[in-house]
Amino acid sequence: MFLKTQPLHFIIFNESTDTRAKRNQIKEITPRKNEAKRFDIFFSEPKMSSSSSLKTVRQLQVASPVPADIDIANSVEPFHISEIAKDLNLSPKHYDLYGKYKAKVLLSVIDELKGSGDGHYVVVGGITPTPLGEGKSTTTVGLCQALGAFQDKKVVTCLRQPSQGPTFGIKGGAAGGGYSQVIPMDEFNLHLTGDIHAITAANNLLAAAIDTRIFHEATQSDKALMNRLCPPNKEGKRSFNDIMFRRLTKLGISKTSPEDLTPEEVKKFARLDIDPDSITWRRVMDINDRFLRKITIGQGPDEKGMVRETAFDISVASEIMAVLALTTSLADMRERLGKMVIGNSKAGDPVTADDLGVGGALTVLMKDAINPTLMQTLEGTPVLVHAGPFANIAHGNSSIVADKIALKLVGPGGFVVTEAGFGADIGTEKFMNIKCRYSGLTPQCAIIVATIRALKMHGGGPDVVAGKPLNNAYITENVALVEAGCINLAKHISNTKAYGVNVVVAVNKFSTDSEAELNAVRNSALAAGAYDAVICTHHAHGGKGAVDLGIAVQRACENVTQPLKFLYPLDFSIKEKIEAIARSYGASGVEYSDQAEKQIEMYSKQGFSGLPICMAKTQYSFSHNASEKGAPTGFVLPIRDVRASIGAGFIYPLVGTMSTMPGLPTRPCFYDIDLDTTTGRVIGLS
Repeated sequence: MFLKTQPLHFIIFNESTDTRAKRNQIKEITPRKNEAKRFDIFFSEPKMSSSSSLKTVRQLQVASPVPADIDIANSVEPFHISEIAKDLNLSPKHYDLYGKYKAKVLLSVIDELKGSGDGHYVVVGGITPTPLGEGKSTTTVGLCQALGAFQDKKVVTCLRQPSQGPTFGIKGGAAGGGYSQVIPMDEFNLHLTGDIHAITAANNLLAAAIDTRIFHEATQSDKALMNRLCPPNKEGKRSFNDIMFRRLTKLGISKTSPEDLTPEEVKKFARLDIDPDSITWRRVMDINDRFLRKITIGQGPDEKGMVRETAFDISVASEIMAVLALTTSLADMRERLGKMVIGNSKAGDPVTADDLGVGGALTVLMKDAINPTLMQTLEGTPVLVHAGPFANIAHGNSSIVADKIALKLVGPGGFVVTEAGFGADIGTEKFMNIKCRYSGLTPQCAIIVATIRALKMHGGGPDVVAGKPLNNAYITENVALVEAGCINLAKHISNTKAYGVNVVVAVNKFSTDSEAELNAVRNSALAAGAYDAVICTHHAHGGKGAVDLGIAVQRACENVTQPLKFLYPLDFSIKEKIEAIARSYGASGVEYSDQAEKQIEMYSKQGFSGLPICMAKTQYSFSHNASEKGAPTGFVLPIRDVRASIGAGFIYPLVGTMSTMPGLPTRPCFYDIDLDTTTGRVIGLS
């Protein structure tokens, strides 16, 4: 049976061009009436055997040239999400529907399948990217379409939820591209099931609690504070509520009645005495807005004398997002949210969300967000979308709970493929040393996505700038430039192999790549120790273009010979852990600013030195200097500052300046986004 879509109007573009460039291409083709069929796309539903792992797969018949992403996504009527769930043996009691094409999978699935085996676990990283990105999300989706639709394997794709900031800014969405996408693409890239909105609300509730507490402590005596924190009931008796006992325990006070506290204990309990200069918690919103990078608050007439400087971050930079991604259960999330440190008291003691009495309320706001969202690819394979932490100040990976659920659902012989943000030096390193430490899960295979374009840049090619046409060097054959750039690929292979996993290189092929260039990459990858290196055309052909990659990944997963190895033990000092990571970049040493030294000493005294390290540095180089391409060595890595996400569970050193609130360009993506008011479909989204 064939499902015929409407003829497409589309823009001709080269796969090697970035999102903005696609929108600015010169030539728009509208098929003439008698030529409409040339541009039709057909989808066939192949007959599956009764033993098939996935029964809802949809085999694509692709068009050439490849239409715009949104046109491809809109041309497909997704399966009802209950059909995708049924393929995973999920019954309606295991999920809550969010419309026809999305569902929240409940954490009870983990408990029900506790005794069953896990599938193979695969992480997708990449070489050091150009500003255009090298197609990690597209490769992740294409591989899963190959495994599910062509190799008859049970497979689940695990992806991060994208922020609306880049969607309306310069980068565009993150649903993959071409014929390897998550659908509905507009729902994936916009509100999804509201998780980021829940994070925004929880984050800003905590921010309001901080400033409100400072305000009230500045205007009330210890006794008045205590009376308001523990008001009398109808019988005139005062009592502590549950969350207050957490603070009492922290202070070493074992008394259970407010009336029994001494004046000194009342002061310790009721007065947090927050040092405004130490506050690290900021308000957030999920939109790029450069004018919120530095603001003042407290200028109202009722808050006289309470003015202080602060800033907004983008929502995905909130520690609550990192907590969501690293939590292992509802109870674990409650503890992590309560332990988040917002600053210090004037005596230098850490002040937590539970000290402010808000940890429980934050958990209530996050209770639905902890459940991953089930979606599907263009070819009908299942996807779990969950969490979207920054890949620099946070660890840049989707959630532990989504991976755990997926591994149980696919079972032995199945595959779970998850993506790690930025290059492997950042995303894969944090996947191994942070995410796998907390999850207890062990990957069998790590994929490194490479492109001829990026390798040419690392070989000495001209700068690649988002929104500008590519230099001729990137669209004409130059094998020597590619071979020179393979030093970057070799470094990523060496680093990733050190974790004990098999490394498969996926070369994301563009139409301008020559066979000689592709062969040069494959030969260099194998010489550097890759288990295999495969040329992929999943952008243009969907799962069919990644079948060879699927075969290579299956072989790699079935032939692991080493246990997972971490880069450093947790009992190393903060500096020793930082230096171990710096050496993996190629640094000869580390230089700490006075501020960094001060923070390291403080966190060590506060008992946080046993946490893993989450290095915040540029994604465009192994070093701290984004202009240093290839695989630089002998540099000294400068640590400007050191901060902590205690609830999430890591220390993050800042290598240079990290912006946590992006700005909008001169011509943002929102110029192209609109709604077809006749059909109700989103147009122009990329």
